[in-house]
Amino acid sequence: MAPHREDGYDDDEEIDFSDLREQYEVQLDEGLDTFVVVDGCPKVPADSRPKLIKFLCKRLTEVGHISQDSVFMPLNEETNMTEGYAFVEYDTPDQALLACKQLNGMALDKKHTVYINKLTDIEHFGREGRIKEEYVEPEIEPFVEQEHLRSWLSDINSRDQFIMYRGENVGVFWNKKKDVPEPVVDRAGWTESFVQWSPQGTFLTSVHGQGVQLWGGPGWKRIMRFAHPMVNLVDFSPNEKYLVTWSNKPISIPENPPPNFPLGSDEDGKSFIIWDIKTGNLLRSFTSVEVTGDRDAELFEKSRKKVSWPVFKWSSDDKYVARVVPEQSIQVFETPSMLLLGKKAIKIEGVVDFEWSPSIPTAEKGKKEPAQLFCYWTPEMNNQTARVGLMSIPSKEIIRTRNLVNVSDCKLHWQSEGKYLCVKVDRHTKTKKSMYTSLEFFRVKEKNIPVEIVELKQVVINFAWEPKGDRFVFITVDEAIQGAQVAPKTSVHFYAPEKIKNGIGEFCLVKTVEKKNSNAIYWSPKGRFALIATVHSQQSFDLEFWDLDFEGEKQKQDKASKNKDLAANLMLMGTSEHYGLTDVEWDPTGRYVATSASMWKHAMENGYHLWDFKGTLLREEHIDKFKQFLWRPRPLIMLSKEEQKQIRKNLREYSKQFDEEDQFEAEVANKEVLEARKRQLDEWRAWRARIEKEVRWERADLGLPEDPEEALREAAREEEDKVVEEIVEEVISEHEEEIA
Repeated sequence: MAPHREDGYDDDEEIDFSDLREQYEVQLDEGLDTFVVVDGCPKVPADSRPKLIKFLCKRLTEVGHISQDSVFMPLNEETNMTEGYAFVEYDTPDQALLACKQLNGMALDKKHTVYINKLTDIEHFGREGRIKEEYVEPEIEPFVEQEHLRSWLSDINSRDQFIMYRGENVGVFWNKKKDVPEPVVDRAGWTESFVQWSPQGTFLTSVHGQGVQLWGGPGWKRIMRFAHPMVNLVDFSPNEKYLVTWSNKPISIPENPPPNFPLGSDEDGKSFIIWDIKTGNLLRSFTSVEVTGDRDAELFEKSRKKVSWPVFKWSSDDKYVARVVPEQSIQVFETPSMLLLGKKAIKIEGVVDFEWSPSIPTAEKGKKEPAQLFCYWTPEMNNQTARVGLMSIPSKEIIRTRNLVNVSDCKLHWQSEGKYLCVKVDRHTKTKKSMYTSLEFFRVKEKNIPVEIVELKQVVINFAWEPKGDRFVFITVDEAIQGAQVAPKTSVHFYAPEKIKNGIGEFCLVKTVEKKNSNAIYWSPKGRFALIATVHSQQSFDLEFWDLDFEGEKQKQDKASKNKDLAANLMLMGTSEHYGLTDVEWDPTGRYVATSASMWKHAMENGYHLWDFKGTLLREEHIDKFKQFLWRPRPLIMLSKEEQKQIRKNLREYSKQFDEEDQFEAEVANKEVLEARKRQLDEWRAWRARIEKEVRWERADLGLPEDPEEALREAAREEEDKVVEEIVEEVISEHEEEIA
C-alpha cells in the first residue's frame, strides 16, 4: 500500500485536467489543412535528396504552387537515407485538396507510385482505436452481371419511350400512336421535385431533398446517387460523363457529421458540385462566384437572385467545362482534374456570357490536340464598343472579333454542327426610346470567318436554327401601343440560303407570316419540319405545322427573293389549337410531337396531345395533376454519312416495308377487337346457360314443368285436337200465307 502523503494528495486519486487540456490543446485541423503527406517516394542517400525534392516539386505543381523550401523529406540517421515519404505545404487548402484527389496514385517512375493524403486526415484517422492492429483482408464481392443501360433501343418495332409525371406517380411508357400507351414502369413517389433524362437517354434522373439519383436498365434499378442537400437543378455533360448539381442554399456541414456522411468540410458553403457519373466521385465543388471585393460582392448578390442555367457549360467532347465570372473572366477547367486551364482564368473585361461550339473537334494538320471554340460578348464600357469574340481552346487564341455599337443585349446561337454562329443583337436608337434587332451571322467554317448581317426594324423575341441544316426561323414583335390591353401581334420569318454552285449562298427571306400571336419555335430534331406555337398565353393557343421541303408545287417566295433559287419550299401542312399549352416536345425521330399543359403553370385542362409531324391529332388525354411529359432521347447515330445517304436514296423501298408493318399492325388491332367481341359473346352465352339451369332447378322444386315454353306448346296442341260442337239456328227462308 502506498504511503499516505502529508499534503493530503493520494497518488491513486485521479485529477480531471480536461478543461485545461481543451483550453491549451493544439488544434491540428487549424492551420494544417494546406499540408499533405506524400508516401511512396524513393529512398535515396542524403546527397540525392535535393534532386529528388526538385523532381517531386515539378510533379506536384500540377495542381498548385509549392517551392522546394515547402517540402520536408526526413532522413534516417542510422542509414543516412530518406524515409520514403515527404511533407509538402501548398499555398491554399483547395490546392492541397486537389493534390489528394488528382495526384493520388501518380507514378513517379516505373517502380514508384506516390500516395497523397491530407495531414489532418492522417492525424484524424490514425488516432488510437481507429485502425485495427491486425490486418483483415477485405471480402471481395462476387461479380454480378449488370443490366444493359440501353436495352430500350433493341425494341423490335423501334418504338420510342416517354415519361409522364402526374400527381405523385412517375411512369415510363411505350408510344403506340393512337392507342393507349403501353406502360413499362410506374412508381409512386419516384421523385420529390421533377424528373429529367440524360442527354443520350441512358439515365433517368430523380431529384430529392437529400440529392440526386440515376436510374436505368430494363429493371429500372438505381445506378448511382449523389448527395447534395436541397438540390434545385441538375445538368449533364453532352456525353453523360459528368453531372452538375446546384442548390440555391449553400451546403452546411454539421460540426459532428454522422457516420458515412457523404460530404466533407471542403464542401461547406459551396453551391455547385461536379460529379463523375461512372464512379460517383465528387470532382470539385464551387461557390456561386469568387468573391474578392465589394464590387464582386454585388455581383454575388445578383447571381443569387437570378441564375442563368446552366452556369457551367460543357465542350462538345466533355474535355472542358467553363463558367463566366461576370464582368471579369471566363474560368475554363480541364476534366477530370478540374484544374484551371493554364492554372489561371481567361481575363476578359466586362464579359457577360459565352457559348461553346457544339461541333465535335478534330485535330488540324500539324497539331496533336484538337481545338475547341467558344464565343463571348462584352458590352459597351469605358468608351469602348461592344464586342463579340471567338476564342480557340486550349491555345486561348482569339481568332475573330467584331465590334458593335448601340447594344442593349446579345444572345449567342450556334448552329448544331458549329458551321454558323448567329449573334442576336438588340440595339437602341440614339435617343434610346425604341429598340430594334440585327442578326450577325459568322460563317465559322469559311476562310477568315466572314460575317453576314440581317437588319430588322422590329425586335426579335425568338430565334432557332434548323438542326443539322442551314435554315432558320425567328419571330419578331410589333411595337407595343401604350395603354393597350391586347398584346402586340407577332410575325414569323422563314429564311434559307440561296443555292449556288460552290458553297452556300447568302441567307434570304423565304416568307413572312404576319399578324400572329406565335411566340415559340420548335424544330423537328431531324430538321425540315417546324412547329410554330403560342405558349404560356391566356388568349391564344395556336399550333402551326410547317414543311420547308414540300415536295409538291413550288410555293411563292417573298418579293425580295423572287428571282432567287432558295433551298426551301415552304408549305403550311396544318393548324390547330391546344388550350392552356405550356410545353412542346418532339420525339427523337421527328415523326411525333407532344403538346402538354402542366399544372405547374395552371390548373385548367391539364394533360397532353399527341400529333404526327403533319399536325394530325393522334391522341388526346386529360390527366388530373399532370406535370411533365418528356420523350426519352436517343444516342447519336453511329452510321456514316455515306450509309445515311444510301438509306435516304432507298427510302421508298423501306417505306413499302414500313407500310406493310403498319397495315399488319392495324389488322392485328382489328383482330384483337374481333377476338374481344367474340370473347364477350361467349361469356354472355355461358352466363345465359347458367341462369337457365338455375331456373329449371327452381321450377322443379316448385313442381312446375322444367321447360315453361314446352308446356305452353303442349297446351296449344291439345287445343288444336279438341272437337267443338255448336248448334246454330239459321232461317233459311221466310214467307207469309193468308188463311181465309
